Amino acid sequence: MSSAGVAKLRILVVDDEASVATTVKMLLNFDGHEVETTRSGQEALARFEVGEFDLVLTDFAMPEMKGDQLAAAIKARAPKQPIILLTGYPGAVPQSTPVDRIVGKPFRLEHLRDAISQVLLERRLGPDQAD
Repeated sequence: MSSAGVAKLRILVVDDEASVATTVKMLLNFDGHEVETTRSGQEALARFEVGEFDLVLTDFAMPEMKGDQLAAAIKARAPKQPIILLTGYPGAVPQSTPVDRIVGKPFRLEHLRDAISQVLLERRLGPDQAD
């Protein structure tokens, strides 16, 4: 299943590199999703407080607040919020990071779609039944 086959989602993309955020937004818009972007963890938290999102995609290596710290702050507010971490440094991500999936950069569109579909399936069925 690809995210192209998933109902329209409201997605928050967080990446300090504008070109990456714009590219991810374009890919997700192409699949019919509504996407907002932010450039920092603090900005993402502010946006999260006033809006509802079906999914959060966040970069790991960001200044001031790393993606794992952002994920922990979001999960403290909304424990069931689906979060996918995008990173060029998968080995640097702590095991305890509270995300639903980690997608390595650079990634292929089908890998991102598969991660989105799997996270949403797990949310609907529960993690033990999604396999």
